[in-house]
Amino acid sequence: MSSILSYNKEQPRIKKSLSDSSTTSSTPTTRSLRHEGLSGLRTSGKTDVSHDTSTNHAESYFLRRENRLSAKKKAEEEIANNEYKKMYEKALATNQRLKSKLETSKQELAMIQDQLQRAQKGKPGDCSSNMLEAEKKESCSLKKRITEMEEQLKVKAELKMENQRLKDENGALIRVITKLSK
Repeated sequence: MSSILSYNKEQPRIKKSLSDSSTTSSTPTTRSLRHEGLSGLRTSGKTDVSHDTSTNHAESYFLRRENRLSAKKKAEEEIANNEYKKMYEKALATNQRLKSKLETSKQELAMIQDQLQRAQKGKPGDCSSNMLEAEKKESCSLKKRITEMEEQLKVKAELKMENQRLKDENGALIRVITKLSK
């Protein structure tokens, strides 16, 4: 019986040292199970190998479960972080693209304002003033062409009306001739 008692006294120490050396953190549930298992062994004067084995299995089950849950949480967090990272990168790229468009628009606006100021000042020998004169001449020539075309349209409409009148007269004459020939 003394060998059994010495075995009971040594076993909780071994069990505790095994649980302390585990790499994962213990939750309160596994700690309480471990504590209950140890206190049960201390209070009972008997050696129960099957109880000790079931406690080890329960501990390992809870440790494995805890590991799986923490791994699952880490994986979900990584996925969420990757999605946020992708969204951030996409937004960053869009911002860069819009900034470059804004910069080019600002440059174009500055060029146009500069051309407008030059045109308003009317500097001699300036390309923009020459362009304005050429545009004025072109617009005048286009206006002349438009008025000429409008006149041609009026003449064409008058000719159509006269042509229709002549067709009507021709038809009337043909009817008269056919009646006379009968």
